[in-house]
Amino acid sequence: MEVKVKLFGDLREGRFKEEKTQLEENSCVIDIINKHNLPLEKVAICMVNSHVAEFGQVLQNQDTVAFSPPVGGM
Repeated sequence: MEVKVKLFGDLREGRFKEEKTQLEENSCVIDIINKHNLPLEKVAICMVNSHVAEFGQVLQNQDTVAFSPPVGGM
């Protein structure tokens, strides 16, 4: 299946802003994190199709998954 992956903030460094990626059926959010070697401690926000998601959420074909690091204050 194919999903769109979006990275924000520091997670983009040395990676990409947006990319389509191929995954096995019944893959979860954590599979994307592992596939792209994202540092788990820097993934503070995860969204699937604009809804907050857990790392274990099962993905569907054509989902959009976004990852963001912690957002600092003033």
